[in-house]
Amino acid sequence: MKRRSIVIATACLPVAAPFAWAHHGWSSFDQDRPLYLEGKVVRARWQNPHAELVIEVSPGLKVPADLATRQPPAQSAPVDGPGLLAKASAPRRADRQWTLELAPLTRLEAWKIAEIKPGANISAVGFTFKEEKGEPVMRVEYLFADGKVYGLRSSPA
Repeated sequence: MKRRSIVIATACLPVAAPFAWAHHGWSSFDQDRPLYLEGKVVRARWQNPHAELVIEVSPGLKVPADLATRQPPAQSAPVDGPGLLAKASAPRRADRQWTLELAPLTRLEAWKIAEIKPGANISAVGFTFKEEKGEPVMRVEYLFADGKVYGLRSSPA
């Protein structure tokens, strides 16, 4: 019986591994260097463990001059919002498409964020992997959509 369980578990690894790899915890991201991204949504996945958007970023992306003066929402998480916005920079890498990891659906619902669909223009401040290595993935701290800003690490205050 034990041997059969091991064989079944081993057979399932090729199927389960991509899903485990696709989900990143906060510790995988360089939280000392916030990035700014903006673009048009080309794909959206509105499901758990967290929603994801793939955006097309324009070449020559620049951080908006007013980003540091934007008012982040109050949050219960210990995040220095003004500090992050002031420190945000454009990525060094030239990828045209980035995957944005948002929050779990329950948190997006608490913020009353309507499902974001392909064609929408959004911007975000968040974190990617140290030294921008690996996939072009951003873990979103602040999402700017429909003229509003949302703090995704925690529920609304």
